[in-house]
Formats: sequence, structure tokens, C-alpha cells
Amino acid sequence: MSDRIFFRGIVLFGRHGLFEEEERLGQRFEIDLDCQVDLSRPGRSDHFGDTIDYGRVYETVRAIVEDERFKLIEALAERIADSLLASFEQLEAVRVEIRKPSAPIPGVFETVGIEIHRDRKRP
Repeated sequence: MSDRIFFRGIVLFGRHGLFEEEERLGQRFEIDLDCQVDLSRPGRSDHFGDTIDYGRVYETVRAIVEDERFKLIEALAERIADSLLASFEQLEAVRVEIRKPSAPIPGVFETVGIEIHRDRKRP
């Protein structure tokens, strides 16, 4: 299956990281999502009830990033993937990419981040 719903460049403010300053001050996180789902039914029916509500996907991600706290962006990504797969039964798999452009790493870089792929087959 190659159908997908995707989000590019979600920008949210969160308080994730190892350091106290990251929790206290917070920072910007950039997120890309690929939601693998069969879009043939909504493509034929043109009916909103046959597809995934993009607004609910966004709100799920927003609530996790803004309301929860993780030391590692790996754990944040895992939580997002788990929540999306649990909330949207049509989803076959999800790819979550999180970038942390203001990561407290000595050096010059544009961004640092991680990417995970999760599907229903994975335990």
C-alpha cells in the first residue's frame, strides 16, 4: 500500500529534553508525519466519513507535544506513533520525524532529529 496522508512542517512548542532549562524554557519542535492508509474508498465516495480526520490527527500530535513531557525525542515520537495507531483504526503504519532545531549541542547545525516507522504488525 502506498497511499498516505501526510503533514509537513508541523511546528509546536514543547518542554522536552534532558536538561532543566529545556523543561523550564521549552523550545520549538518540527514534525513531519506520513500516515499509511488505504485512500481508495474515500477517493471513490468523496465522503468525509470514509477517510481520516486530518484535524484529529493534528490535535492528537499537538496535545502530546504541548501537554506531555519527555526526556528523549525518541520517546516523544514513539508516543505519537502509538497514539495515532491506537486512535485511527484505518492506519496501517505511521512515520514520525521530529526535528529539534535548538537542541543544546555545541556546534553549528541547522537541526537535529529522529525518524521512526511503526505499523500494526510490530509488537
